[in-house]
Amino acid sequence: MMISSLCRFANTSRALVLQPNAVLLAVAEVSATCVVQHRSPNCSQSRRHFHALKTTADHGDKIVEVQEVKRFMTDCMVKAGATESHARQLADVLAEGDIRGHYSHGLNRLDMYIRDVKEKVCKGEGEPTILKERAASAWVDGNNLLGPVVGNFCMDLAVKKAKDAGVGWVVAKGSNHFGIAGWYSMRAMKQGLLGLAFTNTSPIMYPTRASAPAIGTNPLTLAANGVEGDSFVLDMATTAVAVGKIEIAKRKDQKVPDSWGVAAGGRPSREPAEILEGGGLLPLGGYEVTAGYKGYGMGALVEIFCGILGGAHWGPHIRKWMSSTSDADLGQCFIAIDPEGFAPNFHERLQEFMDTMRNLKPIQHQPVLIAGDPERNHTMLVDKCGGIPYHPNQITFADEISERLSVPRMKIKSSA
Repeated sequence: MMISSLCRFANTSRALVLQPNAVLLAVAEVSATCVVQHRSPNCSQSRRHFHALKTTADHGDKIVEVQEVKRFMTDCMVKAGATESHARQLADVLAEGDIRGHYSHGLNRLDMYIRDVKEKVCKGEGEPTILKERAASAWVDGNNLLGPVVGNFCMDLAVKKAKDAGVGWVVAKGSNHFGIAGWYSMRAMKQGLLGLAFTNTSPIMYPTRASAPAIGTNPLTLAANGVEGDSFVLDMATTAVAVGKIEIAKRKDQKVPDSWGVAAGGRPSREPAEILEGGGLLPLGGYEVTAGYKGYGMGALVEIFCGILGGAHWGPHIRKWMSSTSDADLGQCFIAIDPEGFAPNFHERLQEFMDTMRNLKPIQHQPVLIAGDPERNHTMLVDKCGGIPYHPNQITFADEISERLSVPRMKIKSSA
């Protein structure tokens, strides 16, 4: 997929807010692409996909060391009422979101978790419970714990089963927002397995021909190793775009493409305010005439794996986004697969596939990418900076949380 194509599917992009003309506009917070690491040291062509990506932090960005970010997030969650173990698990996932350039799923989401734990609509202590179990499957009650606590427990269980039985399939109910979905698929990938993860979310998608939203963004992810450190991690939503792209357009007083969202009642609209206030998002693909029913079908697939199979809330029965009036009771699904049970040389074959795609001749100057090349680039940027680059407004946001909870502020390492 070329950078120009990525723009159409990108999730809320920090770059769209801060650097509207920058190349990173196409690669920052991505919903339809996601986390690949590149190999092929002897192939100059396959390295070219990094040439157009961002290599420096934006002027004025504040650099914060990764461990300091995690310390701050952990302190905040402990102060809110979570155990240190649970707080650390959340901090790991949120920090990873920022490291990979998914800024909307990192520090920016911290306040949501703080609120849910403080208001007792999400539990800050306890452990998930296995309700049913077979050799290759399990049904888990997340007991309304933080999403990363439930997600880590379930994927670790799926990995154990995959190592014993070849496949591990674990479904949970009673969970909460779990951060970037790719975190969990990569957890299995690090064990040499294929990892898949799915979650349902608050209803914001208008199913094809529907007059009201009834399904969430319902992301899905697949992660698998190539060779020599390379990997493929797809992490995508099943809506046309993320809510954040609509919010950005509203702040810029811009109209949006008519395939992104609708006003209340399903009426076509290019006005961000109408989409955000009583409207919703279209499925991936847009309207029926442009195959939006496929995105709707993918969202429904995730809903069946998570809400229906898991016995959790589903579709319009899930609480509205950012609401804290009731438990979320999200359903989530985690799958681990041992490739050794199938055709030989999986990792080498996957590597050949990725190299082949990257070496396709592009239509224009932007190179063909594999899912996740942008995240690999942003991770390299964080390493180069010695920390995560945050816009000053994000630091102000963190300082406000610090003051409210009486925890030490994040220490700034340097400014870009």
